[in-house]
Amino acid sequence: MKPSRPTWALGAALVLLGAAVAHHPAKAEAFPPSSRSAVINYLRSITGASIVSGQHNKEPATAPDQYTGQAYSVTGQWPGLWGGEMMFRAADQAGRQRVVDQAKAQWAAGSLVALTWHACSPTVAATCEFEGGVKTRISDAQFQQVVTGGTALNSTWRSRMAAVVPYLRQLKDAGVPVLWRPFHEMNETWNWWGGRPGANGGAKIFQQMKDYFDSQGLDNLIWVWNVQDNPAGGWSAYYPGAGYADVVSLDVWYKSHPSSSDYSQMQSIAGGKPIAIAEMGKVPNASLLTGQPRWAYFMVWSEQLRGNNSNAEIQAAYFHARVLNRGEVRVG
Repeated sequence: MKPSRPTWALGAALVLLGAAVAHHPAKAEAFPPSSRSAVINYLRSITGASIVSGQHNKEPATAPDQYTGQAYSVTGQWPGLWGGEMMFRAADQAGRQRVVDQAKAQWAAGSLVALTWHACSPTVAATCEFEGGVKTRISDAQFQQVVTGGTALNSTWRSRMAAVVPYLRQLKDAGVPVLWRPFHEMNETWNWWGGRPGANGGAKIFQQMKDYFDSQGLDNLIWVWNVQDNPAGGWSAYYPGAGYADVVSLDVWYKSHPSSSDYSQMQSIAGGKPIAIAEMGKVPNASLLTGQPRWAYFMVWSEQLRGNNSNAEIQAAYFHARVLNRGEVRVG
């Protein structure tokens, strides 16, 4: 059930009624079953002209559209991209089917689909808490065991990936392309996979996952490589290579919006591939939307939507002429 639109939101929306009318999208049409190439080509086609609005929905798995619903309650428009999570806690992993069902529903309603996975470290149980399970450090020796075939940690990690395959295969069978973003913020050290530059670091585990998922026939996945806007730079040292990434993305947390140097660095790494803002706490403003036109989509992080933005800011982003919401996104 989507939350009903509260009276305060209706009143706030009247303030920007003119903008809303000018930017009111056509009724969304159901997306047909499509290929990954259809979405990649679409993102390429809008690059420089438009940007798709997106909203992430984190745990719990029992409410896989709660933050998307908040975006609608403020703007009267659905995001053009729905983001979900493959989960880490036991109760949430048990609810992965609800996440998959929501992904199917969002695609059918006319929104692009993105999935992130905060995977538990293979040095802990298959289900875990964020602190100490996802947000944890393992030694370089342990990491090398994870990416080396025949070791116990590699076998454990392969079993974790195998557990996700049936859910992603459901989306493949339904014709739902997925913007799949594993090992996000690879240049950060808060997670067990990150802060490992070079060919034997984060790039290697990313490559291995893609090779494994490809072997499982998951040709609906659009591989989204991701770093955070760490001012240390050097992001290309974590890149798995052009053959392994379809979209090059940035999480913006050190600052409200990407700097011009961030924007340039991402384009340099992408080499013509679509670029995106995969996480942000502040919605884009007019300066960002017009000054950095090659971002293909943005995704606001869950509770940050209402926790870090006023209703007027959210509305201004959704009603901006360059922003595409559900009903304005066309695939196929």
